[in-house]
Amino acid sequence: MISMSPVRPGAGVRYLFRGVMVGDGHRAVGTPLRDAQDEAGVPPGVWKGRGLAALGLQAGDVVSERQAELLLGEGRHPDADRIERERLAQGESPARARRATVLGRPIEHNQSAETDKAKERTPWLAFDLVFRPPPTAHIAWALMDETHRRVLELCDGIARDKTLAWLEESVVEIRWKAGGKERARVKDGLVVAVFRHYESRATESRPLLHSHAVVSVRARRPHDGKWGNLSADSLMTHIVAADTLYTLLFMEEVTARLGWAWELREVTPGRRPGMDIAGIDRRLIGRQSTRRQQIEDALSVITARYEERQGHASGEKAGYAMACQAADQTRSPKRAELLSLTELRSRWRDSAIRAFGACTVYRLAERARAAAAAVWARVRPVVDVVLAAVDVVAVVYVMRGAFARHHLLAEARRRLTYALRGRPHEPGLDERIVQTAVDDYTRPVGRGRRMTADLRALYPRDTEDQAVLRPLTRRRTAAPYERARLAAGALAARVRAARRAERLGFRPRPYAVAVPAASRSHPQPFRDGRKDGRLLAPETGVDIDAVERTRQTLEAAARVTAMLQDSRRAREAAHGPRPQPAPLPHTQQPGTQHTPGRTIGGVT
Repeated sequence: MISMSPVRPGAGVRYLFRGVMVGDGHRAVGTPLRDAQDEAGVPPGVWKGRGLAALGLQAGDVVSERQAELLLGEGRHPDADRIERERLAQGESPARARRATVLGRPIEHNQSAETDKAKERTPWLAFDLVFRPPPTAHIAWALMDETHRRVLELCDGIARDKTLAWLEESVVEIRWKAGGKERARVKDGLVVAVFRHYESRATESRPLLHSHAVVSVRARRPHDGKWGNLSADSLMTHIVAADTLYTLLFMEEVTARLGWAWELREVTPGRRPGMDIAGIDRRLIGRQSTRRQQIEDALSVITARYEERQGHASGEKAGYAMACQAADQTRSPKRAELLSLTELRSRWRDSAIRAFGACTVYRLAERARAAAAAVWARVRPVVDVVLAAVDVVAVVYVMRGAFARHHLLAEARRRLTYALRGRPHEPGLDERIVQTAVDDYTRPVGRGRRMTADLRALYPRDTEDQAVLRPLTRRRTAAPYERARLAAGALAARVRAARRAERLGFRPRPYAVAVPAASRSHPQPFRDGRKDGRLLAPETGVDIDAVERTRQTLEAAARVTAMLQDSRRAREAAHGPRPQPAPLPHTQQPGTQHTPGRTIGGVT
């Protein structure tokens, strides 16, 4: 998952330099950055992003303390000291020389008393994005051998870098003019400092492979190349879509490199399930999730108070706010003891062996491979685009009512993780699902970019079916995600019924849902046979194989009938027609004549 927090002048910068950059440890005042990182056992930070070229940096370069102070702490060029010396040597004043090193507007402008609403305009210097793989990945990374550890770290790095690339190519915007009225894509890209950590914040050390990607707020405008600030709301709006993309990419990398499969695990009843590596002992998950258990215990108390006060269960937005509140309440002080990664892994492994035995720990990789074989034997990692679009719209509509495109994109990526279980997806498949949903099953609402489900496309017009589906969107007694899954299942059943009727050549009944036979985004998805529109996710429970077998059986019966007729005609041509028995008097109808070679009620 991905979480996001701002880096502001003062306490935010101090936390960045004394905690984030040294593995969330304790950095004594006056200790050099590299020495503190070596003592904490974490690697030095590295630069990432396409925007490095404009600053004279390269991807993979080590983040020095002075560079971080200038760019992430003051909003200045990372080589500002050299630029300032050169300007002073040319005879410029110290103020002008320093101003030449500032990227965009100085942070002092927002803090001056002359600035309108100065107290409300605390500037952001960077965004701290924290990337965390699924929980079972931490267990495998901490308890398995060095080879598996390095592979999992590589998978995490690849998924993180691809997610950052998607953000800088498709999401982040730079703003200028009063109120940020003018916005556009950045000219070069992002400037990111990445710091990898190995532990959680729990008092007792627990493995937690994660990375802090500190994104500088400074970027260049596309039309004039001047420096300005990124739009924070554009990044915050798409953070959930980035989270689901990171999880999807990490699962694909792990499956491609280690051959493991993934399975769904319900963490909280009524909420979205999580994805875990198949074969990892569930007891290890509970042992390693000390911090999660602390948050869940506090969250249950906060949620009970909310339901008592409001009289109904919380929605998605309120639930997220309460989860953040629970995390803040249970935040413990950081561990002062410094250990290397080798020492930490040895301690984690010994603790797990004492709790569950050596066989449980040393056979993790073997059991993961065996469980993967069982998963691939029963699960077909395929996706039906149209059914996925219906599912995505139903879930988002029930949980949000009105929604935007990024909500559909996040849910489409979640559905790909549930369906593919780590197998690679076709590039652009998530956008294709979203476009199908937008074109066929939504309608605009309000004056903004919001939309809602098109009830004329999703629901039938007769009252009987609406009475079944509509209460699912309004009943407060069940959890929102539970109601969303019920609505999605009801709609998917009607899509399957329409497909089955079309494939078998029968006309659907008048009260059945009229599902479009062709998507406006991708023509004729139902008529392509084994092409784009046919494949199906295993979670939907759709028995398309049975329909396909029925169709093949009918075609085979038709071929057999044709062969028998051809054989009979050849025999009649050689030996003459076979005498037909006279029909019984009570079966002969007036005005009818039996035609040789025709059957009534059979397959022709």
